[in-house]
Amino acid sequence: MGSAYPDRVRTQRQVVDYALQRRALLAEVHSGRVGVAEVCDASPYLLRAARFHGEPTDRQCPVCRKERLTQVSWIFGDELKHAAGSARKPEEIEQLANVYADFSVYVVEVCRTCSWNHLVLSYVMGTGDAPHSRRSDRRRTAAE
Repeated sequence: MGSAYPDRVRTQRQVVDYALQRRALLAEVHSGRVGVAEVCDASPYLLRAARFHGEPTDRQCPVCRKERLTQVSWIFGDELKHAAGSARKPEEIEQLANVYADFSVYVVEVCRTCSWNHLVLSYVMGTGDAPHSRRSDRRRTAAE
């Protein structure tokens, strides 16, 4: 019997889904209690990341309803060094997960038309091993 989930899900840990928060915010927007300008505020950097690193979805923008949403995955973690804080495609994240012990992934949905953006998912990826430790600075003795 095959798994209902793609292989990628098995390596994700500490998954947090922000669907309820998203739904509550959209209810506030549609009722007029929160202005569209307050939620359609994607930075140029996020919009550029959506264009070059984003994955198209089949979900229509819940605010403007003019375009399908794009998901952008951002990676963070001390072990990633210069790569931390960058947008990556899912294939790249899978490759990094085989090399690094632990890093966080934050998935943001973006509408490139109206600038709606919302965090939809976060999770931890990596081998789960202890991070590669640096050699101790202490001097070795002759007995070692």
